[in-house]
Amino acid sequence: MGAKYKGSKKEVNSLNTYIKLIRASETIRSKVIKSLLVFQITENQFNCLDAIFHLGPLSQKELGQKLFRSGGNITLVVDNLEKNRLVKRLSDKNDRRKFLIHLTQRGEQLYKKVFPYHLKLLVEELGYITEKDKKELQRICKKIGFKK
Repeated sequence: MGAKYKGSKKEVNSLNTYIKLIRASETIRSKVIKSLLVFQITENQFNCLDAIFHLGPLSQKELGQKLFRSGGNITLVVDNLEKNRLVKRLSDKNDRRKFLIHLTQRGEQLYKKVFPYHLKLLVEELGYITEKDKKELQRICKKIGFKK
């Protein structure tokens, strides 16, 4: 379904592009959220584990910036991960005022257990488009994301 807005061709095209981008994203995202519930983990929690797994220990501020989350949101997510013993906050050796978020062994094990299922879901959900189209979509999304 396209926009019902009656504006200039450029406005209608931009609105329709936005609607299709969001709908596609939300379709996949809703399936990701549902699949993560099986592991009793939220999408934000998984994304935090993923970032720390691949980038190493990060401060809450760095983690929030990487995931485009507010300070309050990231604090809640990290609190819950810590409560479930999936991460731990440790003082930064270079700056005692700063804490770094580290994966615990339990957190790393959970991430390694969840990731293959997560990846399989993404491969299935994006299996309807060619590899060439995936590269083009990546290029376009990057162009939108890095626009200044």
